[in-house]
Amino acid sequence: MSGYGKERIGWLPRVLVAGLALWLWAGPLWAQPHEERPDVRVVVDVSGSMRDNDPERLAVSALDLLVALLPSGARAGVWTFGETVDNPLPLGEVDAAWREQALALPPALQAYQQYTDIEAALNAAASAEANGWRHLVLLTDGMIDLSPDRGPKPDIDQASRRRLVEERAAELADQGVAVHAIAFSDQADLALVERLAQSTGGLAALAKSPEGLLGAFLDIVERIFPADQVPLDEGRFVIDDGVETFSALIFHEPDDGPLALVAPDGTRYRAEDAPDDIRWQVEPRFDLIRVPDPQAGEWRLDGAVGEESRVNVASPLHLRTADLPTTLYLGFDVPVEAWITHDGGPFEGGEDLTLSVSLQDAQGKVQSRVMLEPEAGRYRGRLPAPALTGNARLVIRAESEAFRRQRAQAVNVLPAIGAVHRPRAGRVVLAAEHPALRRANTEIHGELQGERLEAEAVGERRWQLALPELDPSLSLPLLLEATVELDGERQTLSLPRLVLYPDGRLGIGVADVTGPTLATETFDDPRGDDTAPPPDSAAEPAADRFVAWVNRLPEAALELWQAGWPGLERLWHEHRRDPRLWGALSALVLLLLILSLIRRRQARRPPRREEPHV
Repeated sequence: MSGYGKERIGWLPRVLVAGLALWLWAGPLWAQPHEERPDVRVVVDVSGSMRDNDPERLAVSALDLLVALLPSGARAGVWTFGETVDNPLPLGEVDAAWREQALALPPALQAYQQYTDIEAALNAAASAEANGWRHLVLLTDGMIDLSPDRGPKPDIDQASRRRLVEERAAELADQGVAVHAIAFSDQADLALVERLAQSTGGLAALAKSPEGLLGAFLDIVERIFPADQVPLDEGRFVIDDGVETFSALIFHEPDDGPLALVAPDGTRYRAEDAPDDIRWQVEPRFDLIRVPDPQAGEWRLDGAVGEESRVNVASPLHLRTADLPTTLYLGFDVPVEAWITHDGGPFEGGEDLTLSVSLQDAQGKVQSRVMLEPEAGRYRGRLPAPALTGNARLVIRAESEAFRRQRAQAVNVLPAIGAVHRPRAGRVVLAAEHPALRRANTEIHGELQGERLEAEAVGERRWQLALPELDPSLSLPLLLEATVELDGERQTLSLPRLVLYPDGRLGIGVADVTGPTLATETFDDPRGDDTAPPPDSAAEPAADRFVAWVNRLPEAALELWQAGWPGLERLWHEHRRDPRLWGALSALVLLLLILSLIRRRQARRPPRREEPHV
């Protein structure tokens, strides 16, 4: 790799890339074979906005990391895009020569262009044929910005985004293309990133740190190339007689102490004195340990063991699953099917075998768990509906007296119906996230301060809910509920609370709000933008509202006087864009000028002489 490339790696050291490559080289640990070989197409944003939103050059580091994670024999290629789309590394089989070409790409990844055409980039990367699924890994700040030569802005940008979300994403999914999207800034269009992944069966993540980036790429690679693992609990894991090799990837902080590995017979191994057959690499953020022909029994790790740590195994036994969804929805159960194979054939002797599935949040905490029931050689069950939105993980475990296996798959959890507040239009816009929800089978209503509000369908998968006039200084929770009829069954969904005016000075009942997804979608309004006045604005004339507001000023002034300068600062930050404030200030200034003129005239007027009365 060129010296220029080495200088631009940033916080992801070259040794980390080499270490992860060693993990893959160590053995056939991506164990589940595929009749069809999926290929991976990395699509890297080189637009000008990435210069600002990716100051740490995460995209360069991300590509190096992905190159290391891709197993040999897979097919992969790299595309870059800004105003135009390039293909600096065409599709090819991943081998030593391919990796060398990929690691020489950083200069091409920093040839920044002025505009951002995500739509053209995805179309170009998806166009080449493949023997199996095409997995597009989109690295972007997610902001569509087309050249004004193509038409008036922002209309052309909004039209491109609308085509991607409403048309192109579904077409890509039908063609066997999954988009896995990673955003490098919370200033990105996170809703677009999330929607592309959701619609095509991919994963979405926001990565702003080495740990976030590493976790996102491990999730994507394990989704494409599933691997068998053994459970790692509090630094302990059990290896059975059938394991031929295990490879432990143990994450830790740079300043953590050295790690030790203790075998079932008590033998203690360290990196500096490990036998020649044990490959042990120590890096600032991880230790990589490969042990061939390991002893059967419980192994133990002494030292810091990070949440993303895992132990992959190669053996004749494989834990298989039916296709697992990449997106789960609040209020909807998750069907799961799993089974065990031995050397590719049926597994015999599973009398004491149990299989379970659990849903873990981003911190590894178990949110729900259920046992799978045996049925015709397989195990099936339904995981209860998730209760929190965001990034999560499905973990399937198989346990018996003879062995333990585990498979973990990352998922995104979304509300079944998304909602966004349009304050200037005086309404809430709602859109179905779950693919089965339509206006024909879904009714939505809200509750605001004890008042029931009915939502009106304005499209096949879109509704709007009109709001009464509200005080922007008050934060209020809007409770949303949907009644859905699917497959002849009627159920009620409690949607996440929507906080109206979250920056208001006072909050009324806004605690315990459901956790966020990557972003809240800003739905395109079919009736135009939200610059139109609220439909109920005529109920109270603007002059009356202004007079009422002015009448409240003495009380507010007293509060601010008691609060001192911080109170004045708060008033300024809360209302500096409120035209009523500027109107009041103008009126006050005018009043002071009038009073000043009156006093000056009175000062110049000669005193009136009064004659004495007789």
